[in-house]
Amino acid sequence: MTTEELTRLFQQYGNDVYRFAYSITRHTADAEDICQTIFCRLAKGNIVLEPGREKAWLLQCAANACRDRFRFLGRWKTAPLEEAVHIPDDTQRAVLDAVMALPAKYRAPVHLHYYEGYSQKKIARILSLSLTTVQTRMQRARNLLRKELCNDEINL
Repeated sequence: MTTEELTRLFQQYGNDVYRFAYSITRHTADAEDICQTIFCRLAKGNIVLEPGREKAWLLQCAANACRDRFRFLGRWKTAPLEEAVHIPDDTQRAVLDAVMALPAKYRAPVHLHYYEGYSQKKIARILSLSLTTVQTRMQRARNLLRKELCNDEINL
C-alpha cells in the first residue's frame, strides 16, 4: 500500500474508526491507540483492501482490537463524552448519553447501525457474530433505550 493510499484512507475513515473505538472503550487514549494500531498494521502489511469495503474492514479491525483490549486489560475508566463528540442540543445529548450507558455488547451494534449506517447483516460480519445475535442485541438495546428515554419523555 502506498503512502498516498494510506493517507487517503486515514483522512477518509480515521475519525470513523476512532469514534467506533471510543464508543466501545469509552476512553480517549485507548481509542487513539486502537486507531493508530490499525493504521500501522495497514501500513506495515501487504494488505489489499477490496474497493468499497475499506471502511468495513477498518471497523472490523477496530472491533477485534477492542475485544482484545477488553480480554487482556479489563475495563477502563470513562472519559468525558465531550472529548469525542460535539452534541448540539439536549435531545441528542440525552440519546447519546443513553447509548453510551448501554453495555458494550449492545453499544457496538447500535453505534454501527445508527451512527455509521451499516445494515444488520454487515454488522454481523464486522463484529463476527451471527445475524440473529445482532438482531437480538439491537432489539434489546432499543428496549433499554426506550425505557431510559421514555422516562425523560423523549420519543424514539
